[in-house]
Amino acid sequence: MRIADVRAHGARGDGVAIDSPAIAAAIAAMAGGGTVLIPPGRYLCFSMRLHGGVTILLQAGAVIVAADPARHPGRYDDPEDRGAQLYQDFGHSHWRNSLFWGEDVRHVAITGPGLIDGEGLTRDGPGARWSAQVGERPVSMDGMTAAQIAALEPEAAAMRGQGNKAIALRGGRDIRLSGFSMARCGHFAILATGTHGLHIDHLTIDTDRDGIDLDGVSDTLVEHCRVNTPNDDAIVVKTSLALGSVRPAQDITIRHCTVSGYDPGTLLDGTCYTTLQLAPDRDRPTGRIKLGTESNGAFRRIRIQHCRFHHCRGLALEVVDGGSIEDVVAEDLWMDDVTTAPLFLRLGDRRRGPPGTGIGTLRGVTIRRVVATGIDPRFAATIAGLAGHPVDDIRLHDISLTYAGGGTPADAARRPPEMARAYPEPSMFGILPAWGLWVRHARGLSIDGLHLAVATPDARCPIVTEHVRDVAIRRTPLWHG
Repeated sequence: MRIADVRAHGARGDGVAIDSPAIAAAIAAMAGGGTVLIPPGRYLCFSMRLHGGVTILLQAGAVIVAADPARHPGRYDDPEDRGAQLYQDFGHSHWRNSLFWGEDVRHVAITGPGLIDGEGLTRDGPGARWSAQVGERPVSMDGMTAAQIAALEPEAAAMRGQGNKAIALRGGRDIRLSGFSMARCGHFAILATGTHGLHIDHLTIDTDRDGIDLDGVSDTLVEHCRVNTPNDDAIVVKTSLALGSVRPAQDITIRHCTVSGYDPGTLLDGTCYTTLQLAPDRDRPTGRIKLGTESNGAFRRIRIQHCRFHHCRGLALEVVDGGSIEDVVAEDLWMDDVTTAPLFLRLGDRRRGPPGTGIGTLRGVTIRRVVATGIDPRFAATIAGLAGHPVDDIRLHDISLTYAGGGTPADAARRPPEMARAYPEPSMFGILPAWGLWVRHARGLSIDGLHLAVATPDARCPIVTEHVRDVAIRRTPLWHG
């Protein structure tokens, strides 16, 4: 086996020298087959390109630190010139402006037990240049000023020289990320787009925006990871138009993972504080596992198994951009201190896509053996389609949900607006008229073993359905505090 120690290529690991040229040279030297050894030390780096056949081994005590172009001599690779990129935001549309990046690489691995610290990365970037703009941002951001939004979404020109991802993969196959930790990693800790045969395991990620983004990937396994993302999604599957055409997300398994919305940095230090009240979208801490929001293509054969949610939003399955969700199974999930809805299934009509984009479909979903406690009382589990476009064939089996309670008669009388074109979030409808389960525009709903409880009395009905056909409900005991 060929091994290259980065120190032999000039890396110093003193936290002062810029070591990315030396590490990049070691990676290039091992192209085709070999291991790049990164021994203990602090390696201050800008962009480094991955090469096929190379394993990067971060030894215990090895820390790759993302340099800050405002303070350190150098810059990140420029984002690719890919035209207007109308239908997804800047972060999804580029890969080279990252700490590590690879294009169409094969048989690549980054393994632990070291640390990638994205200190000098930025979490910001412009949104999509989509002409309609309706549904571009969550409803919770409606009260923000233009200046406040601009602070989160700078112009593309301001991103040149900046890094906004820790690891970015465009295409490629047979890639493994295993064993290391990641901190404060910009817009994405990991972005994989169109990648096949990806295995992510035993990572600990504590970052300030998205954790693991899987966009149009296939044959992918994420397991035994802990991902803390109070300000955005923890593990999210998407089907955007980032590669210029629709790519399905399929044959994906997420299992034995823990997601959370603890205060930034407090998963890694073990304190797990919960003082942060709001994410940047002005809603409660995020975390969670989600399919969507970007949903131009199909999601199929996806399994979410044996996962835990702590102090974060619940499971979300969202189709709003003309794609489809089918053959999804989520099972054996445990949630506590749920900051919005524990389950959120939404078929919407945002249609962020090229002319001719239609309304998608959401069907064939099974959710079973879920226990959730400490749920925000405003937001019941939600299944919401559109008039003429119902959510179809949803099976809920052995679900136990415990809410804080406290809903008022005024809450019970609410009739939420359709919000067809809005950005999908549980809070989009406001306080719901049900405290346990709210369903609108659905057919073929099977409920077997739904256990609902409130800690304090609630004036709302436990279950409210509107425009729902072919419903079968068995074993639904209720308990009021």
